[in-house]
Amino acid sequence: MKYVAAFDISMGKSFMVLYDEENCINQEWIPHTVESFIHLKQLFAKYTKVDSNTLEIVFEATGVYSKALERFFMEEGYRYTKLNPLEASFQSKTLRSNKNDKVDAHNLALSHMKSKSNFYKKSDQKYDELKQLSRYYSEIDEELSVMRGRLHSCVQVTFPELEQVFTTKSSLFLNIAQIYPHPNLVLKDSKTIIKNKILKNTKKNLSSFRAQKKAEMLITAAQNSFPAVDEFHPVILQVKHYAYRYQELVDQKNEITELMDNIAQSLPEYNVLLSFPGVGINSAVRVIAELGDIRRFDNSKQINAFVGIDIRRYQSGKFQMRDKINKRGNKILRKILYQVIINMIRTKTIEDNHIKEHYYRLKSEPMNKCHKVAVIATINKFLRILFYLIKKETLYSYEKAIA
Repeated sequence: MKYVAAFDISMGKSFMVLYDEENCINQEWIPHTVESFIHLKQLFAKYTKVDSNTLEIVFEATGVYSKALERFFMEEGYRYTKLNPLEASFQSKTLRSNKNDKVDAHNLALSHMKSKSNFYKKSDQKYDELKQLSRYYSEIDEELSVMRGRLHSCVQVTFPELEQVFTTKSSLFLNIAQIYPHPNLVLKDSKTIIKNKILKNTKKNLSSFRAQKKAEMLITAAQNSFPAVDEFHPVILQVKHYAYRYQELVDQKNEITELMDNIAQSLPEYNVLLSFPGVGINSAVRVIAELGDIRRFDNSKQINAFVGIDIRRYQSGKFQMRDKINKRGNKILRKILYQVIINMIRTKTIEDNHIKEHYYRLKSEPMNKCHKVAVIATINKFLRILFYLIKKETLYSYEKAIA
């Protein structure tokens, strides 16, 4: 006899219903504790004494709240189906009339019995670690964008010429902004002192001559600057704090990238991705992190749906809407892949790249596609080639590609 256990997960607990082939035979709350999981294991064993494969488990992924339950299923070797919220909604839409935890669990079990979903395929733990680091990277990137805007606004009030003397994203600019957030502070030091501070606060091999030139430019800028506030205004403190925090975030991003690189190096797709012209370490590890184990997909169409670049078509009678992409997939991965293709297009390298050639072919006559359409189509081609190469465990080769 087959059994279906469905879980509606909330914070720290889940409502579980257990069905045989006809009726609900058990329902109860399961707290996410060691004691409750032992009880759950005993309950499952009671109905699956002969063969554990007679039990099918289904639940809706709810972010961090479902992680503990999923770990329990994985460690105990249970077969389970993990549905994303959209998929779970579609599957049980005809059954769901009222919305609460108990009703949701029953609907999930009944819908799973009617429309079987594929069981979750376990991947290497490294993919989960990479995904967690990738999401942390994205959070820092978002905070960096906010901090960049705040720092720019404050510098424009205290010492706007500073952004003309130094590259605003460089470590030197961030360090100098902390030392000299106001032109009056520059004019208090001699040229030699300023030069030495510049040499001390740059990670690059800056020559003494180049540092002196920068010191002269900084002094000239300070002499001609007319800031909106004096050197004792509270906004000076903001500049120092924002510059310090910005540098701290940049260092964190570099640390995360290095850690991701160390984890990803042992995975087979790492070298495959780096074999593509224009794909660097940062792009490679983040694609792996967000895409996961690509071998779990059966074909490239499933990958497109996961990314969210599959085509959405609408036609009614004589009306035909213009094709668009669904955008229901992984938006972070979609953004990363978009940037990967842009880097390929912009990279001036002697290496041949037929993916870049495909983009320019779409842009030229007779196709004459617009930029974004051509990039999305090129992402599709890139993913198909990547899927094939990883399956075959082969590195990218321009000669083989055009053949």
